Amino acid sequence: MKFAVLPVTAFEQNCTLFWCEETMKGAIIDPGGDPDRILQMVEQFGVTLEKVLVTHGHMDHAGSVSAIAKKLSIPIEGPHKNEEGLITQIPQQSKMFGLDGDSFVPDRWLNDGDKVTFGNITLEVYHCPGHTPGHVIFFNREAKLAQVGDVLFAGSVGRSDFPGGDHDQLMDSIVDKLWPLGDDVTFIPGHGPESTFGHERRTNPYTPR
Repeated sequence: MKFAVLPVTAFEQNCTLFWCEETMKGAIIDPGGDPDRILQMVEQFGVTLEKVLVTHGHMDHAGSVSAIAKKLSIPIEGPHKNEEGLITQIPQQSKMFGLDGDSFVPDRWLNDGDKVTFGNITLEVYHCPGHTPGHVIFFNREAKLAQVGDVLFAGSVGRSDFPGGDHDQLMDSIVDKLWPLGDDVTFIPGHGPESTFGHERRTNPYTPR
């Protein structure tokens, strides 16, 4: 599996393209804005998008989900149904920051233990609440690669002071869902540089060991 990251909007949110090298079919994760730039990236790598995947309902991660899904006539999978309230607020949130964003109804809500596929690739889904109630992360076991949205960052963790956030839940998600995947797993956060779970478990001052 290959991937490419494109920071979008003034929030520098890591929109991520995953694709299968054998079939050149892929999925876009968290298209938060700048849909034209995102589609240019997809074209640049010669990928055929099969679906849009969403970690959570904040507008900086999901603002262009609807636009891309409609333009390409592809399904939306994720996040967890507990994000429904946040997703309905995307248009209002976007206007506050001078961005274009629309709400959507996923073709499939995702639950802990679900799997999503594109090409010959399978991603495991883990429900990781705390930053938001219905946050999910996507993990490819073969590549030892995860897209974790705003659960964990290099040197930090997701905020839990937004409506629906819960610090204790966030810590539980990191310890119970992320750490067991392995210290050698590389993760792409929702913002900022990549890291590994092992490095963060050892050095991140905001996470339990």
